[in-house]
Amino acid sequence: MGAIELCANASGDSDLQRDRLALLRGQMAARGVAACVIPRADEYLGEYLPEHNERLHWLTGFTGSAGMAVVLRDSAAMFVDGRYTVQVRSQVHADHYHYQHLIETPPLQWLAGQLPAGARVLVDPRMHSLSWYRGCEEILGAAGIEICPTTDNPVDACWEGRPEPLRRAALCLEERFSGESSASKRARIGAQVERLGADAALIFAPDSVSWLLNVRGRDIPGLPILQSFAILEATGDLHLVVDPLRVPEGFAAHVGDGVTVVEEARAEALLAGWQGRKVLADPDTANAWTQLVLLEGGAELIAGQDPVLLPKACKNTVEISGARSAHERDGVAETRFLAWLDREVAGGRLHDEATLAERLGAFRAETALFHEPSFDTISAAGPNGAMCHYNHLNGQPAPLTMNSLYLVDSGGQYSDGTTDITRTVAIGEPTAEMRELFTLVLKGHIALATAVFPPGTTGTHLDALARQFLWRRGLDYDHGTGHGVGAFLSVHEGPQRIAKAWNATALAPGMIVSNEPGYYRDGDFGIRCENLCVVCEWRDEGRPGAQPMLAFETITLAPFDRRLVDTSLLDAQELDWLNAYHRRVYETLSPALADEEWQWLEAATAVLV
Repeated sequence: MGAIELCANASGDSDLQRDRLALLRGQMAARGVAACVIPRADEYLGEYLPEHNERLHWLTGFTGSAGMAVVLRDSAAMFVDGRYTVQVRSQVHADHYHYQHLIETPPLQWLAGQLPAGARVLVDPRMHSLSWYRGCEEILGAAGIEICPTTDNPVDACWEGRPEPLRRAALCLEERFSGESSASKRARIGAQVERLGADAALIFAPDSVSWLLNVRGRDIPGLPILQSFAILEATGDLHLVVDPLRVPEGFAAHVGDGVTVVEEARAEALLAGWQGRKVLADPDTANAWTQLVLLEGGAELIAGQDPVLLPKACKNTVEISGARSAHERDGVAETRFLAWLDREVAGGRLHDEATLAERLGAFRAETALFHEPSFDTISAAGPNGAMCHYNHLNGQPAPLTMNSLYLVDSGGQYSDGTTDITRTVAIGEPTAEMRELFTLVLKGHIALATAVFPPGTTGTHLDALARQFLWRRGLDYDHGTGHGVGAFLSVHEGPQRIAKAWNATALAPGMIVSNEPGYYRDGDFGIRCENLCVVCEWRDEGRPGAQPMLAFETITLAPFDRRLVDTSLLDAQELDWLNAYHRRVYETLSPALADEEWQWLEAATAVLV
């Protein structure tokens, strides 16, 4: 029902999408260009955007976290990856856009095949990485197509009633949560910049800046980053480019000496002032505009990874301890919700997706140190669960139906950690096939959770562990198996990742990653089993000569739905893991639950045989 309502809603927006395309084409004609590229990203290349930067959504109606529109004079294409192949059809009209797969049909190659030599393409270099921009120059240039860079974004020129940006002062994060002062971090990272042969580094990603300064922003729902970028000198001194209204009270004392605030209007002058000096910059994560201005000002760019990424990803002992505590409190909220949901269904009260998400949010809001959800809750009834990043806010929320599956993916931002958990719940009596498929997904989850691997192993090396049981049935899922998670920062944090696509970052102690295999049947249901894990050191002390290894410690605490487990498909080790996990969930969470709730949890974690 929800998917049908979404389609009907999208159909009602057909005229709006047509009119906005016409406005954009008017801008293109005035500028003498044959095509315009509109990515999902904003000036900071973030996955989560403030409302006033949702340019792709304004133009197309698409609400996913990854996508790109390419608009020509008489046609347009919408590019999305496998997570959004269902969703895009319900939000973006085939009357106005051709659907393309972002990976299988790369936009630049597609564009090069659409335009004649001599055509001009409008690109905003603030919205793309330098690597993408150089690739654009190469691919389109080979076809004789000219790039027209502009920071006067054509969507902004069309967007009447564009929301004003939020400008709220950030929070100063206490050292009892961060585990290290900003001065110490800046000195440590600055020394690394010097070892890499650079005088300074462009710290472009706002979550890197926020981590480095021990501040958390309040401008983007679910993402506590300070909208900013910085230049970090090898000495540890830092030039912070930020709207002064976002600077918190007591900031100077909080960060210590050596931090200069630079207004956004002076950003170009700052970047142009590094003539003759070497600046480390990440061509894959920093936007093209900042690096092009550095080059034009006479700086020598040293291409390299953002030096903050790995230190930020490898949490210190204080951050890991905080993450464990946050997950215990979050697990109580999740369990209270699951118990409430079972009672409601048993009483014949089949709520809609919005009501369910609000109830879960209310349980979470009662926990200590909670700030906000870590992303919009994916509350997906029945067939809506087949859309990996479904959002009930994009249409009429669907009600639960009996004998179906409900998928709920949610999380919280706490002062001491970030959580992200997905549970798939049986509403009524699941079919034998639902139980089989859920169990295959769960087997993959257990295989990854129990993996032991040598240092130097990347997430790509481990990805097949989670897919193997689905593969044996000729099945798969079109998203990664795991992403990094921040410490009261982004719920999607790099550079580590567990996915088919190659990722060169080795998993290292202190990294937090998700473990979330799934299975999705278009128009029917979705299944996902997600916990967060910490990479930790492991060694077989009882075996002489055993080498140091790494393993995962699961820190998410909430029961899996026993009604969906087909124990005949689990081997003894898998069953032992599940029973041990459930025992740990019960022992950890039950003291914080009311009588009715802990009794539900006792039944939900009872031993499976």
